[in-house]
Amino acid sequence: MTEQKTSKGLHIGLWVVQVLLAAALGMAGFMKTTAPIEQLAQGGMSFVNSYGVGMVRFIGISELLGAIGLILPAALRIKPALTPLAAVGIAIIMVLACIYHISNSEPFMPAAVLLALAVFVAWGRYKKAPVLPK
Repeated sequence: MTEQKTSKGLHIGLWVVQVLLAAALGMAGFMKTTAPIEQLAQGGMSFVNSYGVGMVRFIGISELLGAIGLILPAALRIKPALTPLAAVGIAIIMVLACIYHISNSEPFMPAAVLLALAVFVAWGRYKKAPVLPK
């Protein structure tokens, strides 16, 4: 049985994307979790009025947990299989975000870009360059 050799460039590229994706989701999740709801509603987040405070906080917590899941399991090499699962979870969140934005005639490209990055991380960490446990 031959072992698949992965390129160092792909491994580095995946880490760069993981960090960028975690930073974007971490900031968005932190804002949705901690900002006063009135500030979010005035700041252009129309879904606050549509879905309410509880849903906004739930989405923020989900984004924070996804950001943590992208980095910690792989970096610590403790249960690194959780990293691609976090990427899949983020992809699901971004599909739902795209659907919401399209249905409300809002720009959906930022969510689509994050979706593409999450799919890339999930594919790369499942198939091409998995991180091995300690």
